[in-house]
Amino acid sequence: MMENILKSETENLNELKTASDTKAADTKIVLEPEPDFAGFRIDKYIAEELSDYSRSYLSGLISNGKITVSDKPVKASYKLREGDIIHLSIPAPEMPEQIIPENIPLDIVYEDSDIIIVNKPQGMVVHPAAGNYSGTLVNALMYRYGEGLSTINGIIRPGIVHRIDKNTSGLLVICRNDKAHHALAEQFAVHSITRIYTAISYNYFSDDEITINKAIARDKKDRKKMAIDPSGRRAVTHVKVIERLKNNFSLINCRLETGRTHQIRVHLSSINHPILGDDVYGPKKCPFNLSGQLLHAGTLGFIHPSTNEYIEFNSELPEYFINVLEKLRAE
Repeated sequence: MMENILKSETENLNELKTASDTKAADTKIVLEPEPDFAGFRIDKYIAEELSDYSRSYLSGLISNGKITVSDKPVKASYKLREGDIIHLSIPAPEMPEQIIPENIPLDIVYEDSDIIIVNKPQGMVVHPAAGNYSGTLVNALMYRYGEGLSTINGIIRPGIVHRIDKNTSGLLVICRNDKAHHALAEQFAVHSITRIYTAISYNYFSDDEITINKAIARDKKDRKKMAIDPSGRRAVTHVKVIERLKNNFSLINCRLETGRTHQIRVHLSSINHPILGDDVYGPKKCPFNLSGQLLHAGTLGFIHPSTNEYIEFNSELPEYFINVLEKLRAE
């Protein structure tokens, strides 16, 4: 049971067909391009499919024969054919040297011997990916806590049991030991964690409360994006309207029942209520000078791994979010 729970959490973290990274073995990834990708250059396809890795890093893997089709190395210009199966061998990172602790300020909301609650700013990536090991939350955690983090998700993601998007701000729980990680991973797997996000979306809602129950999978046309797909993984978001703002914008709360990649952003876009500032799933042009979507993970609650008592944390909206909100109230 626990093995399945941890596997589920790993899938939520990277959305790849990959084994868990370890200190000794290379990571093996198998990709089976759908027929629509016949004719695509393999370097372009892989870069879009494995967006957690940098393009230069993946190009290096191709050059070094670490990416094969039909067990044969291919060139970057190789054109995919229907039925191709791609095998990648990602060399085990030489850690901890490659993840350098960095003195990056952290907003620590709470900490004890089991967990750390961090208020992540917009623009910060949660964990490093191959070819990009700097400036992430993990770099900052390593500087502050050293080896005092759980090891279940490997040396790339010490302590990380879940994540939020780079341009989403708000609360994350970090695990300081494997016992706590097991306990939190189980709660995430059965969807018992309380996760409530605040957002400003385009357009007024006809109802004050709605539930969006639409499966999500990787977009077949743009592999960097997610999309509504009946064959995808179950995804449920509960939306509550807090305030109807000027200029046809809505202040809303979104409670996650499941936690798929880009779930809130994809769900809201699918019902014509994209998040303000989200140029991936919403309008490319934004009426405000924003660096990303106005989406904030403001409430996080769960059963503490040691006390077995429910605890809940709240984070105030960031200043840039409040500034836009005040403008939309005043207009």
